Amino acid sequence: MLFISGEIKAQTDQNTGWPVYGGSKKSIRYSSLKQVNTSNVSQLQVAWIHHTEDADVKGSSQIQCNPVIVDGILYGVTPRLRLIALDAETGKQKWLFNPENYLPPNTNLGVNNSRGVTYWQSGNDKRILYGAGSNIYEVNAETGELEKDFGKGGWIDLHDDLELSNKTWYIAGTSPGIIYKDLYIVGGRVNESANAAPGSIRAFDVRTGKRRWIFHTVPHPGEYGYDTWEDKDAWKHIGGANCWTGFSMDEKRGILYAPTGSASFDFYGGKRLGSGLFANTLLALDAATGKLKWHYQVIHHDMWDKDLPAAPALVTIKRKGKAIDAVAQPTKHGFLFILDRVTGIPLYPVHEKPVPTVSELDGEKPWPTQPIPTLPQPYVRQSFTDNDINPYISEQSKAEVLSRLKGYRNGSMFLPPGKIPSVIFPGFDGGAEWGGPAYDPQTGLIYINANEMPWILTMVDAVKPPDKIETFAAAGERLFAKNCMACHGQDRKGSGNYPSLINIEKKYNKDQILTLLETGRRMMPSFKDVSLQEREAIVAFITGDEKEGQRKLTSPAPLDPYLDLPYEMTGYNKFLTSEGLPAISPPWGTLNAINLNTGKIAWKIPLGEEERLKDKNVPITGTENYGGPVVTAGGLVFIAATKDAKIRAFDKWNGKQLWEAKLPAAGFATPSVYLLNGKQYLVIACGGGKLGVPSGDAYVAFALPVK
Repeated sequence: MLFISGEIKAQTDQNTGWPVYGGSKKSIRYSSLKQVNTSNVSQLQVAWIHHTEDADVKGSSQIQCNPVIVDGILYGVTPRLRLIALDAETGKQKWLFNPENYLPPNTNLGVNNSRGVTYWQSGNDKRILYGAGSNIYEVNAETGELEKDFGKGGWIDLHDDLELSNKTWYIAGTSPGIIYKDLYIVGGRVNESANAAPGSIRAFDVRTGKRRWIFHTVPHPGEYGYDTWEDKDAWKHIGGANCWTGFSMDEKRGILYAPTGSASFDFYGGKRLGSGLFANTLLALDAATGKLKWHYQVIHHDMWDKDLPAAPALVTIKRKGKAIDAVAQPTKHGFLFILDRVTGIPLYPVHEKPVPTVSELDGEKPWPTQPIPTLPQPYVRQSFTDNDINPYISEQSKAEVLSRLKGYRNGSMFLPPGKIPSVIFPGFDGGAEWGGPAYDPQTGLIYINANEMPWILTMVDAVKPPDKIETFAAAGERLFAKNCMACHGQDRKGSGNYPSLINIEKKYNKDQILTLLETGRRMMPSFKDVSLQEREAIVAFITGDEKEGQRKLTSPAPLDPYLDLPYEMTGYNKFLTSEGLPAISPPWGTLNAINLNTGKIAWKIPLGEEERLKDKNVPITGTENYGGPVVTAGGLVFIAATKDAKIRAFDKWNGKQLWEAKLPAAGFATPSVYLLNGKQYLVIACGGGKLGVPSGDAYVAFALPVK
């Protein structure tokens, strides 16, 4: 039987689509189209706009989707996780699938983020698979109706077939799976606290939804890598090490490439000692069976949340006159690992270098070395010194930054977390992030957008429950510190991409907050494992409800001693000036072109403009950015990603900006490029909702004007 999978089928010259998340299974975000090129890109104009009309402005919804385009139809996801099919020539909706119709009443989908969908076709059988909350839905690509023969009448629950399954675990399908023949291979996002679900990678039959294989990212007894965990029962308790980014695939060789994140808990490893395979590892698996072919761990015993942030690009580099197939894996800490695609052997030397090993946290054992590539050159700064303080602030503010900097632990990316605050730079969001790189097979250049924002990490002693019965007020404060403080901060004012909880009672009522705690939403995981009374205590604490605070906590959840950590993290706190600007000098966001044949940076430019400095004669600063670039045979790199709500085109050879357009909301997503009826289009999801900017609901397509 013929399987026409992710690359779909040979497209005609008149209709060239974008059939896979990232453009192709190679995850290179490259288009061979050149109708739009360096000579005419300045003429690009809006071809159509589609408004989904379901933005959650109050909840800061987003659209992170890189849509796929097949046979003239665009498939994407809305802010409320509805699947849409649009005419890719006009933007008019053909059908809409709403997963809420198949959930119990008043169910919150949890994570209102989806980065894309997966298309599968065999003959005339055409299907879309995508994640909404913990469910993967399969929908007929032509009608938008559920495929009833798949799973439980059209969907599978990622809690099922996981082994050691716990229905209270937080699991979400945020990045799309990938197709190999008749297999749908998927990872998922999990909690990052101690009670995280396993990050196992699974393959399901694309027609029936039955699990065909599973790979344990925390190895079970008898499996390779099991001895890298000092506690031989770690596999029963440790979660995370999950592939939340999506995959790349060498379809001819049948090799799946899966990057993984940190094992949980992110910042204290005293209960997960050892190097910890397969966390923070690039895995090469047999796509048909899930068997390990090779692995490469880029961080040993991670204590800094240095997840591998995006699937690697499958590239070809030239060494000594020979073309070598390779994978290019970007990282949050600014390194690009270039590994042989078949063997996993580094193509540029990588040295295991000593790093600080003294920890003030009881039970912690930092790993003594970390892998440092000699090439390619790092694409972000990797230190923050006195000379790097932001020059565009007042003298008083500079003095304050300098005083704080001298009071923090600093000087290495690999300082073990502790009670004395330490500088995390590159920051928790990179370096590189989930937008992923674009690779140009014509030039051998890879394009990576990156962040240069310093953060501060502080650990504190965990508050232990008393032997006697607590009031809701006391229990709520303790449980907030354990479950919520890492994101919302000690002062509940929020930080990074996490909102403030001050005056939350004016925004939501008690029942709505309880629902959020039970289901989660976007970055916030579900807390189903916390008892109802404990959730009510948290609500009483964060809303300042004195009457509720007097209640007695009589039904706490059983305490698992393995998950009872001695330390907690105080929050994801950016290192900002009193003016609210990054404490470090610009650029704060960059676009980088790296020559993979030499390992050298070909060019680097700031990406985005800080609006507050725009009128103060300050050079372009760059901004934090989310979403990735695409590169075309027409000589262009297109990217949105910045909080200034613009999309831009750059000359791929030298980084010169050739075009920009204002978007209806920030495009925190990766564009798609396609040709339809002789016209080339560029489309971007404009969902906003991050970095304090407004939410949006639009897909916007650009094209050259009709002559």
